[in-house]
Amino acid sequence: MTVLDETFTLSNGVKIPKLGFGTWLIDNDKVVEPVKVALDAGYRHIDTAQAYGNEKGVGLALRQSSVPREDIFVTTKLAAEIKSYDEAVAAVDQSLADLGLDYVDMMIIHAPQPWADFRNVEHYFEGNLAAWQALEEAYDAGKIKAIGVSNFEQVDLDNILQNGRIKPAVNQILAHVSNTPFDLIKYCQDNDVLVEAYSPVAHGEILHNPELQKMADNYGVSVAQLCLQYCLQLGMLPLPKAETPSHIISNTELAFTISDSDMATLKQVDHIDNYGESDSFPVYDKTDK
Repeated sequence: MTVLDETFTLSNGVKIPKLGFGTWLIDNDKVVEPVKVALDAGYRHIDTAQAYGNEKGVGLALRQSSVPREDIFVTTKLAAEIKSYDEAVAAVDQSLADLGLDYVDMMIIHAPQPWADFRNVEHYFEGNLAAWQALEEAYDAGKIKAIGVSNFEQVDLDNILQNGRIKPAVNQILAHVSNTPFDLIKYCQDNDVLVEAYSPVAHGEILHNPELQKMADNYGVSVAQLCLQYCLQLGMLPLPKAETPSHIISNTELAFTISDSDMATLKQVDHIDNYGESDSFPVYDKTDK
């Protein structure tokens, strides 16, 4: 059995593959082939979002693949700007139409704030609850098999846990070697909320770290593989994004275990202060387009 055959069980009993294929920053007209390669390589978990602008391409790849729909876990995300019930209801149906699917396996609120106000003082508690209600009703209707959140801090998560009807199944957050929010991860896990780690190789910047390269060499793996295994051993679900077939495949080859001492070292790696070309994160502020 490989990591591609393993699953986590969400709080509602739904099983989700332990490794996901991320499609962030892959344009709609270029996403079909990488998704098909990922499915051919054994991935059964595809992650997209309204903000990525590639739901139509992802849907096309699913239809062109020989893998049965019911064997693929598809996640999409409600645009962070949507903070009203009516807008959220319409957006759920729009995603289904763009993907060409009768249902999605999971839909999550992309961020607690609109991207233009990301990590600002305002938490949009009322708007997030309104959007959450729309997701709950879509869940009840069978349009979505699980619902969750992304980029939520503890206070944002508490708003849903205390006032929502259905518990978030996941919190998808930025987490990687050199930037691992341990307190938030523990809080989520203590509340039976699975943590998904996006950008698990730090937008690629961590790959240049000589300390990690030396450790990876000791295991006979790449730095990327080391970073993905780190996430898995912390109980997180990593969502690596790749476009070249060799990287797509190598990200699945995780048949090794990082020692306790090396895990302790990885937890202490200096924080990355600059993500290079991706340093304008978050990248979805519509005022910039």
